[in-house]
Amino acid sequence: MTFANDTVEALESAVFLANSELEPDTLTTLDELRTFFTRFGYTGPLPTEKDLKEVRAIRTGLRELFLSTRDGAVPIVNEILENQRALPQLVRHGDVDWHIHATHDDRPLAERILVESAMAMIDVIRADEMSRFSHCLMDDCGGVVFDMSRNRSKKYCTVTCTNRAAQAAFRARQL
Repeated sequence: MTFANDTVEALESAVFLANSELEPDTLTTLDELRTFFTRFGYTGPLPTEKDLKEVRAIRTGLRELFLSTRDGAVPIVNEILENQRALPQLVRHGDVDWHIHATHDDRPLAERILVESAMAMIDVIRADEMSRFSHCLMDDCGGVVFDMSRNRSKKYCTVTCTNRAAQAAFRARQL
């Protein structure tokens, strides 16, 4: 299944954000939030301290969304869209061609992240592709894995966990 670029980008950024809550927490400062904002190409005003608090508060809910079943994800998506009064519209900005926004750039960043994530999850749910999300296989990690590979072979949430697993396998072979 191929998803639109904006769908994949929204899901990648939201999974990154959800995983930032794990120890060590990697979203504790305004600079870290602004780096996230820039890395994932968010538009609108630069985040503030208020945004930091609000974005940190949505991470657990995003984790629950990504790790739920298809039927479990539907009410979460619907609640997000209803609570944020999402109104899907086609937009074009910068060098990005027509795509869907369901909230405006002047809305709080946490709201925009939630709405973009919910809109992206609509595509995932409709395509019956919830298997693209799983738990990281590293024993001491609770990260969310978002796997867009063709053969769905991604097992770890980050390069760090992938490297740790490879090191552990290497050590086991040396015994």
